[in-house]
Amino acid sequence: MSTAVALDALDLAALLCSRVCHDLISPTGAIVNGLEVLEDKASDQETKTFALDLIKKSAKTASARLQFCRLAFGAAGSAGAQIDLGDAQAMARGFIEDDKTKLTWNLARVLLPKNRVKLLLNMLIIAGQTIPRGGMLTVEPIGEGETMGFRIAAVGLNARIPQAVPALLEGTSESGSVDAHAIQPFYAGLLAKACGLKATVAMDGEAVVVTAQ
Repeated sequence: MSTAVALDALDLAALLCSRVCHDLISPTGAIVNGLEVLEDKASDQETKTFALDLIKKSAKTASARLQFCRLAFGAAGSAGAQIDLGDAQAMARGFIEDDKTKLTWNLARVLLPKNRVKLLLNMLIIAGQTIPRGGMLTVEPIGEGETMGFRIAAVGLNARIPQAVPALLEGTSESGSVDAHAIQPFYAGLLAKACGLKATVAMDGEAVVVTAQ
């Protein structure tokens, strides 16, 4: 049986910071490893070329993740600020798209309240986690204007919903608490409530659909 999660502002901030750091550890660690190889006098030219390519790729990944996290978790401007969905799309593509996962973005380029855009990006994170082997994410609007909601369909091999996510979106968990691993879907639920929306995730045939309306 799920219990409502009680979390104060300081714990929420700390857990979100942990989540962001987790996303950045891998590419920054790869950059450090690549630099160590370049500094090693015993490394041959082929190894150094490989290390340089690794550094370039990892730096690009780290930059994309930082920009995305700044928009998805950060203040993103002053209170009441609006964000261009075109900018959100660019950040989302840099964060999500790779050799395995592609993004179809069927939203017009309009300005929306920042919390609504932050919700959209957090929904994309959840949808992306349901297709760990890659696939296609398709973003559609529900309604229009500043009250717009969103529907994201994730299609991929063995797409599945992580067990705890539906409850976390509702603000509950089995233990009544959350850790850094679970904080992101819980935060997405908070954003949905702040926007006057309800966020849900469900199977629709072979697709996982994340909705806020």
